[in-house]
Amino acid sequence: MTPIIDSVQSDSQRVPLTQSEIPERSSLWSGLYSLYSRFIAWLMRRAPNERQRLLAVTIIAGGICGLAAVAFHLTIAAFEMLFIDRANSAPGHSWIWWTILTPGLGGALAGVGLTYWVPGAAGSGVPQVKVAFAVRSGLVPFKETIGKFILCALQIGSGASLGLEGPTVQICAGVSSLLARAARLSPKNCRRMASVGMSAGIAAAFNAPIAAVTFTLEELIGDLDQTMLSGVIVAAALAAVVENKVLGSNPIFHVQRAYTLTNASSLVWYALLGLLAAIVSVAFTDGLLGLRAQFKRLNKVPKWIQPGIGGLATGGLAALGLGFFHYNGIAGDPYKTLTLALTNALPVLCMASYCVLKLAATVCSYSSGGSGGIFAPSLFMGGMLGGTVGYLDVTVFHHSTDSIGAFAVVGMGAVFAGIVRAPMTSVLIIFEMTGGYGLVLPLMIANMSSFALARHWRRVPVYEALLAQDGIYLHDQTSPLDPPDATELPAPNLPPATQP
Repeated sequence: MTPIIDSVQSDSQRVPLTQSEIPERSSLWSGLYSLYSRFIAWLMRRAPNERQRLLAVTIIAGGICGLAAVAFHLTIAAFEMLFIDRANSAPGHSWIWWTILTPGLGGALAGVGLTYWVPGAAGSGVPQVKVAFAVRSGLVPFKETIGKFILCALQIGSGASLGLEGPTVQICAGVSSLLARAARLSPKNCRRMASVGMSAGIAAAFNAPIAAVTFTLEELIGDLDQTMLSGVIVAAALAAVVENKVLGSNPIFHVQRAYTLTNASSLVWYALLGLLAAIVSVAFTDGLLGLRAQFKRLNKVPKWIQPGIGGLATGGLAALGLGFFHYNGIAGDPYKTLTLALTNALPVLCMASYCVLKLAATVCSYSSGGSGGIFAPSLFMGGMLGGTVGYLDVTVFHHSTDSIGAFAVVGMGAVFAGIVRAPMTSVLIIFEMTGGYGLVLPLMIANMSSFALARHWRRVPVYEALLAQDGIYLHDQTSPLDPPDATELPAPNLPPATQP
C-alpha cells in the first residue's frame, strides 16, 4: 500500500499515515476529518517544538486510551449479556446447544473479518505491539485498532475463552500511534509512543498502573530510557484515573478480607504450587503452539471458518462445566467465577476441573485463529490451581479454610509468571488486583519457582514463540522454532496476515 504524506511537514522525519487511515471526505467522515485537521493545526501552533508535542501527546494519549479501554470493556459486557447470558438461560435442555453454538457462530463471524478485513487483528495483541516497537517505529495501523476493537469484542462477547487485556494493549497502542503521527513526531518518538500505549492499556485493563509500568519495562522496553519511562508512567497513571472515574476505583477482585501468611508450614505447599504452576504453564504453551501449528497446516478448511471450529470446542467445554458444576467462566468473562475461588466458595473438584477445562478451551479459542488475549485465562487457571492446592493445606495441616482463598490468590500470579514470563509484574499485578499485600513471601516463592522452572523447560517465552511460528524473530535466541542463526536474518517484512 502506497503511503501518503500530509502536506504539512515536520521538523524531522515521521512515520506517514497510509491511504486506508485517512478518512474519505463524505458525510460523517467529512466532519470528523475537519475536526481532526483543526486539532492538528492547533497543536502545531501551541507546541512547535517536538519535545513539547511529545509531552502533550503523551498526556492526551493517556486520557484517550483510558476512554478507549472503558468503551472496549463495556462493549464486551454488552455482547456477553446479549449472547452468553441468553444462551446459558435458554429454556429446557436447549441451553446446551446454544452454549455450544454461540461461541462457534461468534468465532466464524470474527473469522470472516480477520481473514478478509484486518488479518493483523488476530491474536492477543501483545506480539503485534512488540513487532511494531521493534521494527516499525511504533506503527500500529488505525485500521487494525478498529478491527481489534470490533472483532475481539464480538468473539469474546459470544463466548471465546480469551482475555480482553492483551487486545486492550493493541487498541491503546494503535490510539497512541495515531496521535504520534498526527503530531508529526519523529520515528524515534513514535516508537516511544508504542510503549505509552502498552502501559496505558495494561493500567486500564487491570486497574493496576504500577504493574503496567513494570510489564512495559519487562516485555517491551528492556532498558531505562528516561524519556520513554517518564511517558510510560504518565500514561499509566492517566489511563488508570480515567478508568477509575468511569468504572470505579475498587480492585477487580473483591476479596472479603486481606489474606496473610498465618502458618509458616504452608510454605511447603506454596513451593509445590510453584512447581505445579510451571507444569500447567508449559502444558498450556505447548498445547497452544502445537494446536496452532496444526491449524496453520489445515489447508482444506477455509481460514475464516477455523475460529468457528475453536469456538464450538470452547462451547462444548463450557457446557460441560455448566452441566456438572453450574458455574460459567470457561466461556466469556472468567472473573466472576474466579472471585468465588478467591473467597473459598468453590468445591475442590470444581476448581481442579475448571483449571483443566479453561486450559483446553483457551488453547482451542486462540490456536484456531481467534482474536483475544491469554492474560485472563492464565489468571483463571492459576486461581483454580492455587485453590486446589489450598485444600491440601487445609486437609493435611488442618489450617483455616481461609488458606484456600490465599492459595488461589498466589496461584494466579504463579501461572501468570510461568506463561507470560514477567516475574515482577506477576507479583505487583496480584497486589493491585486483590490488595493481597500480606502474601509477599508466598507470592515470591511460588512466582519465582514457576518462572524459573518454566524458563528452564521452555526457554523461549510464549509471545516470541508465537512470532517464531510466523517466521518473525525479534531477539537473538535459539530454540526448536528458531532458524540456525536468527541474528543473520534481515528485518522481516511483516504484512498483517503474518501476525499471530
